[in-house]
Amino acid sequence: MAFHHTRIVLYVILWLFSLVLLGLTADRLYYTTHLKRNDPLHDGINFYDPIIVELMVTSALMLFWIPYIVHVIHGVHEKRVLYRFRGEIIGLFVLWVMWLVGAAYATSLWPDLSWCHQYRPCRILTTLVAFAWMGWIILTIILLATVLFAWSNRAFNEPLHGRWNPRASVFRSRA
Repeated sequence: MAFHHTRIVLYVILWLFSLVLLGLTADRLYYTTHLKRNDPLHDGINFYDPIIVELMVTSALMLFWIPYIVHVIHGVHEKRVLYRFRGEIIGLFVLWVMWLVGAAYATSLWPDLSWCHQYRPCRILTTLVAFAWMGWIILTIILLATVLFAWSNRAFNEPLHGRWNPRASVFRSRA
């Protein structure tokens, strides 16, 4: 399987994980902002976890970033600066940091919820933390593969689709 096909498959998996994470964070946010008065959590007073909002924003950004990157890879676009490996790597790194912060902080808040798995909110949080880490792992694989490919081929300023022929390509950087 070619490098661009592998990246597209990994991006699709990450998009699905981001969609699930967005749903889980939306559910958690709804639950904590619509507590019943007799709910034992936070004495029934509405609140929200800032890290849930951070994970929600991160997953929403991924839902927009991934179709853009897949479109560029699949469409063999070359003319803009944003269509280079360097742009993809910078974007991936920013999103990688956001995922890492979200997953790590959520894990520090809710390290072990096995004692309350009989309650739906605990199961949601456990699943949320798991999908945050799984998404971060897939994102790490994509980032490392892209950096290694760009480095080994000296392609940081080349089109990010990874399929170029120096004689046929519209775009060539000044190396």
